[in-house]
Amino acid sequence: MASDDESPIEFSLPGIEDVQDFHLGDQGDTLDAGRSSHLYDLMKKGNKAFRDNRYEEAVNYYLRAHNIKPDDPVILSNRCVAYLRIGQFLRQRPASASERRPLSGLDPTTHASLALKDAEQFMNLQNNSAMAYILKANALILLEKFEPARDVIRTGLQIDASSDALMKLERFTSNMFGKRSHGQTPRTDDFDCTVCLKLLYEPITTPCGHTFCRSCLFQSMDRGNRCPLCRTVLFISPRTCAISVTLKNIIERNFPEEYAERKLENDSLTNMGPDLLPLFVMDVILPCQKFQLNIFEARYRLMVRRIMEGNRRMGMVIPNSTTGSVAEYACEVEITDCEPLPDGRFYLEVESRRRCRILRNWDQDGYRVAEIEWIQDLSPAEGTKERSELKDMTETVAEYARSWIKAAQDAARGDQMRLTELHKAEGLMPSTRDLESFSFWLATLTNRRPRERLDLLRMRDTTARLRRAYHYMKAEE
Repeated sequence: MASDDESPIEFSLPGIEDVQDFHLGDQGDTLDAGRSSHLYDLMKKGNKAFRDNRYEEAVNYYLRAHNIKPDDPVILSNRCVAYLRIGQFLRQRPASASERRPLSGLDPTTHASLALKDAEQFMNLQNNSAMAYILKANALILLEKFEPARDVIRTGLQIDASSDALMKLERFTSNMFGKRSHGQTPRTDDFDCTVCLKLLYEPITTPCGHTFCRSCLFQSMDRGNRCPLCRTVLFISPRTCAISVTLKNIIERNFPEEYAERKLENDSLTNMGPDLLPLFVMDVILPCQKFQLNIFEARYRLMVRRIMEGNRRMGMVIPNSTTGSVAEYACEVEITDCEPLPDGRFYLEVESRRRCRILRNWDQDGYRVAEIEWIQDLSPAEGTKERSELKDMTETVAEYARSWIKAAQDAARGDQMRLTELHKAEGLMPSTRDLESFSFWLATLTNRRPRERLDLLRMRDTTARLRRAYHYMKAEE
């Protein structure tokens, strides 16, 4: 049975327990009484929303307050803290939660970047405050920029050496930076990607002059078409953006062993092996189907790019609402056509191939990967009476299926969508010599509920599946 998600690394935002209260007396004479009162009301509502864990609502109040008084340190600090809390929530949200309730337009990188901007403005106003360094360090850690975060923390400790929050942050960053640096050949970081903090692999230099691993750049752009470093809007795509060949050759020549390790690491993500399958969690799919998919979620856009560099295959499975994971049985599908769209989405045509049983699954870069075993029906042996009866039944049902499709096409003359579905199903009809595939194809002719399709996928008796599919067709006459 599929296992639950692996938990992400816990990060508790040290020093970010609460927001600051806002007092009218802090405003001096810069605002008239009416605007000052309105500002106070917005901050009061924002702080209440924050303390009720309604962080997005709190941000909206702080944004309106910031429009009234842009350079107020309390407003900047509170808005920064709210952005950090949202970023922390999204960063630690498991894949299963996104499958049950997708969040559109939200990602931890965006909110951490907004928090970093507020922290830097706050630092310009109060550079002798330890809180400025706490805010900036937390934002950098959410962006996984551990070395710059460590530098900020050490500067903050020079201002307040007794800060418990800064000391906790220093321990965390030292630990994370040590993990990332362990085992690497000593060298400068000039050839490191600033996203993954590893040696550049298939480097791409953006029009704004920054260089990243190809996979890192487009994984980041799944969440917005901006440079991960300077946030310049980028009008590039994986199809049109070429690898920096000269830089790649320099890196490969100077660091051959490390580059070979990076290649193995990348290949393991695109060519997983015969018993591993990336999963698209959506619905129950049976073998012998052909359909289209619109891929828009960032995690699945990353998965599709990796699949297209490998064997073009993935598994499709339905969520298991009881366990919070996925169903035990899935179906492998092959991407027969992939059209990348200008906004980063993919329009796919896929065909379902064969079924499998999920032994265990885990979260990898936001999407699920499963260890699987391929399963087949336990059909009667050749030459036996049972095998002969199954072949005869299949031929009889095949004749009935042809007449059933013709009758359905005649009845759907005014329904172009239904006609298209029937013509497509007719074209996918397998040979009656492939008994298992034919029984699955027969089951695809009628619209069944997910639970019924899952039962058909789970069955290993070809005769029983053939009879059930035939019963479904008779019921729709």
